Amino acid sequence: MPSEFTGKHVTVAGLGVSGVPAAKVLHGLGAHVTVVNDGDDERARTQAAELEALGVTVRLGDGDTLPEGTELIVTAPGWKPTKPLFTAAGQAGVPVWGDVELAWRLRGPDAAPWLAVTGTNGKTTTVQMLASILKAAGLRTAAVGNIGVSLLDAVTGDTEYDVLAVELSSYQLHWAPSLRAHSAAVLNLAPDHLDWHGSMEAYAADKGRIYEGNRVACVYNVADKATEDLVRAADVEEGCRAIGFTLGTPGPSQLGVVEGLLVDRAFVEDRQKNAQELAEVSDVNPPAPHNIANALAAAGLARAFGVSAAAVRDGLRAFTPDAHRIAHVADVDGVAYVDDSKATNTHATEASLAAYESIVWIAGGLAKGATFDELVAGAAKRLRGAVLIGADRALIREALVRHAPEVPVVDLDRTDTGAMLQAVQEARRLARPGDTVLLAPACASMDMFTNYNQRGDAFAQAVRELGA
Repeated sequence: MPSEFTGKHVTVAGLGVSGVPAAKVLHGLGAHVTVVNDGDDERARTQAAELEALGVTVRLGDGDTLPEGTELIVTAPGWKPTKPLFTAAGQAGVPVWGDVELAWRLRGPDAAPWLAVTGTNGKTTTVQMLASILKAAGLRTAAVGNIGVSLLDAVTGDTEYDVLAVELSSYQLHWAPSLRAHSAAVLNLAPDHLDWHGSMEAYAADKGRIYEGNRVACVYNVADKATEDLVRAADVEEGCRAIGFTLGTPGPSQLGVVEGLLVDRAFVEDRQKNAQELAEVSDVNPPAPHNIANALAAAGLARAFGVSAAAVRDGLRAFTPDAHRIAHVADVDGVAYVDDSKATNTHATEASLAAYESIVWIAGGLAKGATFDELVAGAAKRLRGAVLIGADRALIREALVRHAPEVPVVDLDRTDTGAMLQAVQEARRLARPGDTVLLAPACASMDMFTNYNQRGDAFAQAVRELGA
C-alpha cells in the first residue's frame, strides 16, 4: 500500500492533531501533499511553517476549494460531510478518508489487531481499562485513537505491538469505510453531535460501523437495545459472536455482576451452566454503576482476545481513571465532594447522578441544544438541592421547576472566575452530612472555562479552600 502513494496528489483537510501527522506521513511516502485549512491564526501559521519546511504545500484560510489535481482527500475527523470541499470531491469522484482510515490501510501484513471502542460516553475510560488489562496479560499494547495518541504514529512508528486498544469517535468512524477490527464494543447510544451527523439515525449508523467485519466478538450493552440492534445489522465474519454486558446476572454469552463479582459467561466452556469469576466490584475504580459497565465492556474485549481472568482482575486493580471523571476530591464536614466535570451531556450526567443517594448537584454551562426534563425527572428523588451556573442554566432551572419543585435551587448569575467558589459555598450550605456535592454539569464548559478540565480544576480548588 505505501508505494501506491508515490507521486499521488493528496489533499489533507485540516491541520491540528490529526492533519499534521497525516501530512508528514504522506509526504514521507512520496505523495504530493497540499494541506487546506479554514483558519489562519497564529497556531495554524506555526504548523504551516513546519510543514512547508518539509516541502508540503499549505493553503490557509480556504478549506472549501478542492485543489486542482487532487486524487485523494485525507480529512481531520471533525470536518462535516456537508462541507463544499467534500461536495466537490464527490462530484469529481475523489475518495475521502479520515486519518483512521489512512492508518488502517498503512498497517503492515503482520500488524497488531485492533480492539475498538466507541459510544456516546465512557470511551476513554474503557479503552484505558482495556489497555491496563492487556498490559497485565504481558501484551505489548497502547491506548490510541481519539484518546489523543495518533493511530498513524502507532502503525508507522518503530514500536512493535501485540494488540492496540483503540478509541474511535463517530466522526472518525464516518471517514473509515474499510476498518475491520478484531473485536469491538459500542458502550451506549444517546443523542450527541446531531448537528454534525444530521440525525440520530445517521449518528447511530456511524457508531455501528465499528462492528463491520469483526472477526471474534461484537460487544454490546444489554441495557441499551440500540447497541444490540447495531450488532444485528452488522456484516461480520463467519463465527463472530455477539457478547453482551450487563449490571445484572449475565445469561449465556454475556458478562455481568453476581453478588459483588464481575463474571464471564461468554468465554467459558459450557456457558449454559458455568461462569468464570473475573474480579470483584471493589476492584473497579470508582465502583459507580456506569464505570462497572465500562469495566465489563473492557473485560469482554480482552477475553475475546484470549486474556486470562487473572489479568482482567490485575488490570482493573492497576487502572487509575483520568481526572474529572467522577473523581472524589475530599470529604468536608461529612459531605463528599465529587468532580465529574467530564459529564458534558445529559447521558453522562444521568449515569453520574445514579451513583449517589443524596446529592447537591452543581450543573450548567452550554447546553448544545440539549433538554433536561428526562434527566431531572429521573434524578429528582436523589436531589437535596441544586446550584446552577453558566449560560444555559435557565433550561435546567425550568426542568427542576417542572419535575422537582420541592428541591431548593440556587441560580448564580455570574460567569467570572469566582463563580465556582461561590457555587461550592452554596452547595455546602445546602448539603447535610452523608450527602454528595456533585459537579456533573450536563453541559459543555466553554461559556466560562477553557475546557472541562479547567472547570473541574476550579471545583477542586474551591473544595480545597472549604477544607482549609
